[in-house]
Amino acid sequence: MSFAVCQRPRNAAATRGAILDAASKRFTAESYDQVGMRDIARDVGVDPALISRYFGSKEDLFRAVIDDCGSGKDITEGDRATFGERMADEIVYGERNDSKLAWLLLMLRSASSPKATEVINRACSEAFFDPFIQWMGGQDAPVRVRIAAGLMMGLSVSRDLTELSMSPDECERLKARIASLLQGLVDE
Repeated sequence: MSFAVCQRPRNAAATRGAILDAASKRFTAESYDQVGMRDIARDVGVDPALISRYFGSKEDLFRAVIDDCGSGKDITEGDRATFGERMADEIVYGERNDSKLAWLLLMLRSASSPKATEVINRACSEAFFDPFIQWMGGQDAPVRVRIAAGLMMGLSVSRDLTELSMSPDECERLKARIASLLQGLVDE
């Protein structure tokens, strides 16, 4: 009499998600060059070959982690005439966004790696800067987008890392100033 060996059902989506999560934790805690595929595989409890099967190379996995942080496409959704107001409201009153902080950590930890920097630059261009420049349009759109992105990123990170201890009136004045700056870049 022969018995069939029972195996646990596989869930490819859950495994892929677990690998992505483990890679994200590694890449935000260590530099790109310090993270190994075997380390990630060990964290998930899978064979390193499985990571390659799902994601390809370490570079491809790194890009998947970056893409999982969000694209920023919501920035260009909505009426151009209210862009500054919408972004200022999010900056001043928006909730802490852990994915933005993860993105910042990932960039900072891997900035010394030429390979990681290349992936980050390509991802930023494709998912954020190029669409934003296209949406912004007009003269000096790349320059205006860089200024807007720097303002929004810096102010958002500042909000997420430090508590705004300002009165409601000061928060409204801050919002009005940010809105004016950002809208001026769009309307130029």
